[in-house]
Amino acid sequence: MTLSTQDFASPQYDLHLANVRFVSMMPNDEGYQVQQGHIYITQGKIAAICSSPLPDKAQHSLDCQNKLVTPGLIDCHTHLIYAGNRANEFEMRLNGVPYQTIAKQGGGILSTVKATRQASQEQLTELALPRLDGLLASGVTSIEIKSGYGLTLKDEVKMLRAAKALESYRKVRVSTTLLAAHAVPPEFTHEPDQYIDLVCSEIIPYVAQEKLADSVDVFCESIGFDLEQTERVFQTAQQHGLAVKGHTEQLSNLGGSALTARYGGLSADHIEFLDEQGVQAMAKAGTVATLLPGAFYFLRETQLPPIDLLRQHHVPLALSTDLNPGTSPFADLTMMMNMGCTLFGLTPEETLRGVTSVAAQALGVSNSRGQIALGFDADLAIWDIEHPAELSYLQGVKRLYARLIQGEVSYV
Repeated sequence: MTLSTQDFASPQYDLHLANVRFVSMMPNDEGYQVQQGHIYITQGKIAAICSSPLPDKAQHSLDCQNKLVTPGLIDCHTHLIYAGNRANEFEMRLNGVPYQTIAKQGGGILSTVKATRQASQEQLTELALPRLDGLLASGVTSIEIKSGYGLTLKDEVKMLRAAKALESYRKVRVSTTLLAAHAVPPEFTHEPDQYIDLVCSEIIPYVAQEKLADSVDVFCESIGFDLEQTERVFQTAQQHGLAVKGHTEQLSNLGGSALTARYGGLSADHIEFLDEQGVQAMAKAGTVATLLPGAFYFLRETQLPPIDLLRQHHVPLALSTDLNPGTSPFADLTMMMNMGCTLFGLTPEETLRGVTSVAAQALGVSNSRGQIALGFDADLAIWDIEHPAELSYLQGVKRLYARLIQGEVSYV
């Protein structure tokens, strides 16, 4: 019997995924609700979901042999494009030097800025490919990539173009975020307001005009930008039709998450020091809380995000790698699912939602990705596992059988 179908111009399906077990991850589902059946795809969209095969023939068929199908995983917060290496800072931190001290001494973000400015766009894309391959092997079909290591108009644009170029080399969906307000560049060391002037008067308008980014982000923190500076960036972003996101409450509680929510932000990310007032603001605005356990783990932080408060106020919880050279050098989204469980006390179901339907919400694409549902993009992951909880459990063993990007099969 057909569970659901949708009419398309073509009378024939492009692809039939036969004999699947799948979890839809639709928001109203309780639990995993593993179902068995068949998925039909037309024009890159899910066209039918059935408990038995349809009489209509598909051009191609893939027998999944009872493998588990999930929505393709979405890594909704990464800094994938960069040059340089910060293993030395890792060693410094292990010898007791705080991250804030390293940053003030010209390390941290600024060391990556120097290396990234020296690299060409082509070199940045090439350097990112091995990192991207790690994410793809963990089932990722969509990825958000931030700029923020250029801190000039020329170099921020270079990073965003390098990020989009990845789609020419791999089957992946790339969303780009302008993070020019990531750090005060060395040439503006004592003039952060003047740098924000540059961001608002030149960088955001150009990026918006050239359609190089989907959203704008700000590092609102004691070593980044204050609330007033952050608000100026948000106002300019909205004036140019760009969504806003926030790096907020990672090291202290400045109120950046509440500010992000006030501007209808897609997400507030990190949020270890978030208070109840900020949680309530996010809940009211529908702003996603993006948890980044990789940075929490790598920096050996002790302040946990307010998970219970976020649950209590029904704030959607996304999960991401925060892949970056200084504080979360991890290119495996399922590892973050494991950390989300072991470090933050999330359930395996919460982590799977956090890298599918809620991650799609954090990117503003919840109407087309992150669920196995009629009319949604056929971005899927096929796994050699028995139960969805295994994605948060076993690590280091190949489990991904194939990925689909808009109905095109890519074997891993």
